[in-house]
Amino acid sequence: VQLIESGGGLVQAGGSLRLSCASSARPFSAYAMGWFRQAPGTEREFVASISRNGGSTDYALPVQGRFIISKDDDMRTLYLQMNNLKSEDTAVYYCACRLIPDRSIVSRNKNDYESWGQGTQVTVSS
Repeated sequence: VQLIESGGGLVQAGGSLRLSCASSARPFSAYAMGWFRQAPGTEREFVASISRNGGSTDYALPVQGRFIISKDDDMRTLYLQMNNLKSEDTAVYYCACRLIPDRSIVSRNKNDYESWGQGTQVTVSS
């Protein structure tokens, strides 16, 4: 499965960005998806995940109430709407997918995911 992220860039603190992740997975609805991020000198960390059916979502505490994960199965695309951005959100953002039979499972564990994109840089200036 190929995943290609886009939508990153430079934004001022308090601003918004929407990341997209285009997938080659068929059917896209067979995959649970996640967003992770990695700042320089740190480990890749969980940001948000969404179940196969889109009915379950999970967010890391630092982004709760500011970020929204969603997916469009027809477009085979994953999204991350990021609002009220802070300087600590600066990182490379990666999308990931996992083929899973359970329609409602979400996961924070990066080792559960099988395929990853190349990442997109998000820089928030204060």
